[in-house]
Amino acid sequence: MVNTAMIIWTVLTWVAKIAGLKPYTVEIQQGTVMRFWVPSNTISKPKPKPNSKPPKPVVVLLHGFCGDGLTTWHYQINSLAKSYTVYIPDLIFFGGSMTDKPDRSLAFQAECLAVGLRKLGVEKCVVVGFSYGGMVAYKMAELYHELVQAVVITGAVLALDESLINKTLEDIGFPSISEMLMPSSVEGVRSLLHVGFNKKFPLPNRLLGDFLKVMFSNRKERNELLDELVLSYKDNIPKFPQQLHLLWGEKDHLLKPEIAQDMKEKLGNKATFHEIKKAGHLAQLERPWTYNRCLKKFISSVMLDERK
Repeated sequence: MVNTAMIIWTVLTWVAKIAGLKPYTVEIQQGTVMRFWVPSNTISKPKPKPNSKPPKPVVVLLHGFCGDGLTTWHYQINSLAKSYTVYIPDLIFFGGSMTDKPDRSLAFQAECLAVGLRKLGVEKCVVVGFSYGGMVAYKMAELYHELVQAVVITGAVLALDESLINKTLEDIGFPSISEMLMPSSVEGVRSLLHVGFNKKFPLPNRLLGDFLKVMFSNRKERNELLDELVLSYKDNIPKFPQQLHLLWGEKDHLLKPEIAQDMKEKLGNKATFHEIKKAGHLAQLERPWTYNRCLKKFISSVMLDERK
C-alpha cells in the first residue's frame, strides 16, 4: 500500500526543484554528513561573468523537531527564492543527515551547519529557525558572528529549563517532552498537531499513520537530542551582535507570546518582536502568506542596513 506521507514528500521535492533547489550531501567530517537543499547553480559553480549582478543574499532555513527541511518550510521556498539564495539543511538525525559521533549538543549541530555552509561557499547568511531549529540558530549566532548576519526565530527559546518544560507540559496535557515530540501512535500524532496549530484540522487516521512511519525515525538519537536540551543560560545570556527578530504565532500554546516578549527584553535592544494573528506554534504553515510578508520585510531591513 502506498504511503500517503511519501507522496506528499515527493510533491514537496517537486516544489523545491521548481524553485531551483536540489538535494546535495556534504561530508562535514569523517562519519558525519548533512543533506542540504541548495540552489542548483551553487553546485555547478559557473565562473562569474564580467559586470554580472552580485549574488543574492543567503537565507538559511532550519526546521523543527517533528519534520525535516522541506516539510517545515515548503510554503516559504518559492516566496524567498525570488529575491534570496535559499539553503535548507536537514539537521543531524533528521532527513538525510547522520553522524557516528556521540555529541548531541546544540553546539555540535551549529558547528556542522557552519562547516557545511562554508563548504558550499556561503560567507554570510540570515538564519531563520523554527522550534528546535530556532535553538540551533541562536547557537549559530552566538558561536559564528562572522557567518550569521541576523536571526529570525519562531517558537523557540534560547534554552529549555525544567521549570519551563514542566509548565508547558502541564498546560497542554502531555506527560513528557519525549512523548509529545516523539509520538508512537496515531493519536499521539493527532494530539501533537492539535497543539501545533491554532485551527484544528480533521485529519484521517491513514494519513497520520503514514506520517508516523515516515517522520519519526532515529528515535534513540533524537531522544538523546532532547535530553541534551534540558539546561538554562540563567543570567548568562550571550551578547548577540546580530539583529534578532522574534516572529511568533499569537496562539502559540507551546511557547506563549509572553515568553517571547520576556525573552526579547532579556536579549536587549538588538531584538524585535512581531506577533502573527490567528496563528499557533506552526505559524509558517498556518499563516504562510502573512509569515512570508513579515519575514521578507525583516530580511530586507537587514540588507538595507548592510548597505549603509
